[in-house]
Formats: sequence, C-alpha cells, structure tokens
Amino acid sequence: MSAAHVKKPGWFTVNVFNRAVAWLTRRGLSVWGSRVLAVRGRKSGQWRTTPVNLLTVDGRQYLVAPRGHVQWTHNMRAVGGGELRLGSKVDEFTAAEVGDDEKVPLLRAYLKRWKAEVGVFFNGVGPDSPDADLRRIAPDHPVFRITVTRSR
Repeated sequence: MSAAHVKKPGWFTVNVFNRAVAWLTRRGLSVWGSRVLAVRGRKSGQWRTTPVNLLTVDGRQYLVAPRGHVQWTHNMRAVGGGELRLGSKVDEFTAAEVGDDEKVPLLRAYLKRWKAEVGVFFNGVGPDSPDADLRRIAPDHPVFRITVTRSR
C-alpha cells in the first residue's frame, strides 16, 4: 500500500467547492450522488465530516478516495464505519476495505461518473484506460464497500 499518496485539496476546493457541496448535501440536495461522510476521529473520537461521492455498482455501495490516503480513510480503517448524511436522512454503515485486485472495475465506474470532478487526481488514468493502468494506481486510492446498518 502506498500510504504516502495524498493529493491535498487547494484553497478553492476547501473553502469554496467542498463547503458548497456540503451545504447543499446537508439540505438534502445531492450533487451527482454526493453525501456528507461523518467518521469519528481515530484519536479524538470527535465526528469529522467531508463531502464524498457515493458509488453504486451492481447494487453495492462504495466510497472511493480520489485524493489517496487522506484523513477520512485512516479514520475509516480505525473505526470501521460511520454515517452518510443527505439532508435529514442519516445512514449508519459499516465499512470493509476492498483489495487492490478488486478495485479495477470500481475505479473505472467511479471515473466514468466523476472524471470531470476528480480525474486530475488519477495521474492520467481514466475510465477508458486499460485494466493494467487502473490496477497500477489502485494502491493509491482506498476503496471501502459500505453496508448500511440503520437508516434514520
């Protein structure tokens, strides 16, 4: 696993884009599948939130980390789940990390849907790239299969 791979967001993403998407999502307006991910901090135990894109493939749901091994991925590994929020709807879930060999079709589906938004983080690999290219970048992009345990 390439734990060093992290693409930190720039000022515009942090202060404008992510805040706008999170604001809309908190009000129940999903932007292309957006949710607000809430995960407890692995050290503080405090809830941490960030906007994410919820991917559905063959009826199963996944969270992909386009920016690599960022804080929410470390927290997810430590606590094993969290909440996905859309307006007042909250889905509590458990998470299982997907192995690199299983990621190829998931990364392809993610890039087909959100390449315009996140393609820059995939080092030139896109939805039409060969499987070998997607497998090569798989260690840099954590993927979690989520299972909703309770909706409220």
